[in-house]
This record gives sequence, C-alpha cells and structure tokens, in this order.
Amino acid sequence: MLLRFVDGRPVSPVTCAFLAWAAEHLAAGGVRVLVLVWDNASWHISREVRDWIRAHNREVKQAGRGCRLLICRLPSKSPWLNPIEPKWVHGKRAVVEPARKLTGSELKQRLCDHYRCQLLQPLAQQVR
Repeated sequence: MLLRFVDGRPVSPVTCAFLAWAAEHLAAGGVRVLVLVWDNASWHISREVRDWIRAHNREVKQAGRGCRLLICRLPSKSPWLNPIEPKWVHGKRAVVEPARKLTGSELKQRLCDHYRCQLLQPLAQQVR
C-alpha cells in the first residue's frame, strides 16, 4: 500500500503532487497502470487535477513508458462501493487507543506500521 500524509488540507495541488509521486514510484517498479477508485471529493474532481491527469497520461503515452492513471469515479454518497473504506475502518480500529487521543506523529507511525509501509515526509501545500 502506498500511503502519504499531507501537511494541511488535501487540496488540488497536493493531489497532483501525490499522483506524480505515486506514478513515478510505481513506474520504477514496472507498474504500467494505476487504477484509482475515487469519490467526489473536491480535490478529486477539480479542473486542475483532471487537467494534470490528462497531461500526465498524454506524456506517458508519447514516451511509451511510465505509469498511466485510470480514474474510476464512484456515484455520489456511496462509500460502501469504495473498496478502501473497510481497510480504513480496520486500520483505525487497530491503531487507536480508547483512553487517549494519539498525537499526529504517533498516528502516522502506527498507521504505517499497521499497513506495512514506509513513513515518508508529508506532502506540503504549495502557496501560490
């Protein structure tokens, strides 16, 4: 599982940065297509993100190498159709402590340990 945290809110520029990182990481491992099952969060459906994905896929096709992004959009208000939702619920239950609230650092580390992924620097918001 690829997991990245964000400093701040997951706005469109951060989504584009995550997609660039994920596509590069997967392409290095020989993955040719990443299928993303997305809800209708504003940072998923924004013009900026859609334009970035279109440009990225065009570059991959022209170069003949890289990892294309295939977006599968879910209908509105249908979290039961999203295959990641049960994983988030299971992860949340596995890492929380009922007696106290975890710090951000503890939560990040525990989630990465649970999902067996590397804890990386959070993606930063780009101030325009």
